[in-house]
Amino acid sequence: MPEVDLYAPVKQFLEDQGYAVKGEIGACDIVAVRGDEEPVVVELKERLNLALVLQAVDRLGISEAVYIAFRIGKGQSASWRSRSKEVKRLLRRLGLGLLTVSASDRVTPVLDPTPYRPRTNTRRRERLLKEFAERVGDPETGGSPSKQRLTSYRQDALRCARELSDADVLKVSDLAARTGVGRAGPILRDNHYGWFERVKLGHYSLSPKGQAELGDWSEALDGLAPLP
Repeated sequence: MPEVDLYAPVKQFLEDQGYAVKGEIGACDIVAVRGDEEPVVVELKERLNLALVLQAVDRLGISEAVYIAFRIGKGQSASWRSRSKEVKRLLRRLGLGLLTVSASDRVTPVLDPTPYRPRTNTRRRERLLKEFAERVGDPETGGSPSKQRLTSYRQDALRCARELSDADVLKVSDLAARTGVGRAGPILRDNHYGWFERVKLGHYSLSPKGQAELGDWSEALDGLAPLP
């Protein structure tokens, strides 16, 4: 198995830190002991994968000092090269440590296992709850790959587009009054979807793109009444 090639450099690395090291103790690839300290457990894989992480999580029932170790370099662990920040964030949440092994068998301690105490990002939570409260109905199937989400913002833009399709040109304040969309002005000015055109200061019409795409959202529009 390729992971056995990782054993010698990781063993040497740990011995250099003063640990006594043995392989294949119980279900663990490596166990290292130093005095009365918590035993260190290291799980080895040639590449970073879910199986490696799951093995390490299981070993947390034995010790709080659990590391994963895998090979890095050309042709190795593409997920680590492309998503190292996300991987480290996940390992921190799981309370796992990380050792990487280069093609020349150099071992680098990337992350030490520590108890994870997450802090809630209140701004992100507020945005999440705001979107939940403002979105009408449940138009999106969870897990779907759609890139054109029917967010509450798009629902408001659709209200504005529908009103402009009937009225040709409207003043922003009149459009806001008709639709009940308080953020009508920013929606028209920002024009994220390319649906609107400014005719003159404070007055907008539906763009050719908006006219062409409005029909694509007919099903969504059927469930959107003007806001109170």
